[in-house]
Amino acid sequence: MLDNTNKTLSQGPASSTHASEPEQVSPTPVSPTPVSPTHVSAPSATAPVVPVSKAQVAPPDRLTTLRVLCFGDLIGIAGCTAFQKHAMRLKREYDAQLIIVNGENAAPNGRGITSKTVASLRHCGANIITGGNHSFDQRDSYPLLEEKGTLLRPANFPNACPGTGVGLFTLGSLKIGVINVQGRVYMRQDIDCPFKLADSALTYLQSQTNIIIVDMHAEASSEKIGLGYHLDGRVSLVFGTHTHVQTADERILPKGTGFITDIGMAGSLNGMIGMKKETVMAQLLTQMPVKFETDTEPPFIITGIVADIDTVTGKAIKVERFVVIDE
Repeated sequence: MLDNTNKTLSQGPASSTHASEPEQVSPTPVSPTPVSPTHVSAPSATAPVVPVSKAQVAPPDRLTTLRVLCFGDLIGIAGCTAFQKHAMRLKREYDAQLIIVNGENAAPNGRGITSKTVASLRHCGANIITGGNHSFDQRDSYPLLEEKGTLLRPANFPNACPGTGVGLFTLGSLKIGVINVQGRVYMRQDIDCPFKLADSALTYLQSQTNIIIVDMHAEASSEKIGLGYHLDGRVSLVFGTHTHVQTADERILPKGTGFITDIGMAGSLNGMIGMKKETVMAQLLTQMPVKFETDTEPPFIITGIVADIDTVTGKAIKVERFVVIDE
């Protein structure tokens, strides 16, 4: 059932600057059937305790297949503008019910995310916003993270950090679990093991739903693939973020989990992973410290995946890449 087509969509005329009446997410925590209100029970003394976010997503009709659009890292103004222009159009064309976007580079300077950016992304259709190594770069976003709503950060940072990386969301009659973790290979932060953290989070989420989606924000492809196999058959979808380059290895793993190493980014096509190439090249050529600047010049590129999940079994049915070039 795997469709390996890399679907490229040409730019279509935008009906307005903002998407009209997108499905909204309520940041107010819901009160589901009695569960542990803020924490996951750890399976062993060595596994970390994980705070859990709960929020209500605008309800559709009852679904037998959940179609999810996942967007790669939005880079600065260019990435957010491209998302604003195309997210709702793609949702309509694919007939998707849920949009997940990685927003850890969405601030104007490409580092972190601001409260204004969160509001804009939600207005333009983002249901759940995941994070990464830059999640804490903008203090302005800390109160939103502390709400433990639909803005997530990597769960394997210390619990003393603002927010959580494990969410349980309702979409009509469906419950959807989301786990956001960060890798450790070639990453600067000294954080908990993403494999053990995911195991710990699953002790709670699997008691609530069989639809579980994981954003693995990591540098090393081997670490992302390893997490995919580690979670195969226990979650619905594992997608990688962070490198800003879409990989061509989307597939269904042997036990039914959808997987791709990296879903890419939204930003300037002719920059270097969303940054001005002049600043990146200066650092590469001289090995001197250089401040990277986000590239805002068109054309823009938007990449990600659309994934179909069987709501009865929780298994992935299809994973397909999409690419939009906006001239």
